[in-house]
Amino acid sequence: MTAAAKAEWRHPIGSSFESFLEGEGMLEAVDEAAVKEVIAWQVAREMASRGLTKTALAAAMNTSRSQVNRLLDPGNTGVALHTLYRAAAVLGKRLKVEMVDAS
Repeated sequence: MTAAAKAEWRHPIGSSFESFLEGEGMLEAVDEAAVKEVIAWQVAREMASRGLTKTALAAAMNTSRSQVNRLLDPGNTGVALHTLYRAAAVLGKRLKVEMVDAS
């Protein structure tokens, strides 16, 4: 194998999936959806481990069951930060939100 061929082999051709999404203008939406899906999964897992129903969680959060349904819906990214904090507190957790460099 020639030196040029070895150099080409070590450097992948094309872009990453992330850069593809960015180029298509979809990166932010996909990232937002992924974060919400993880949060919904974590809340559901904690509810199950504590034997909490949606109704019980709503009562403990002093909110409606429909608000809990929105919280647990992975596709609903419009959940208020305050709702996330209340859910975390009821589940014995602490919500951690941070901004990191885009790179």
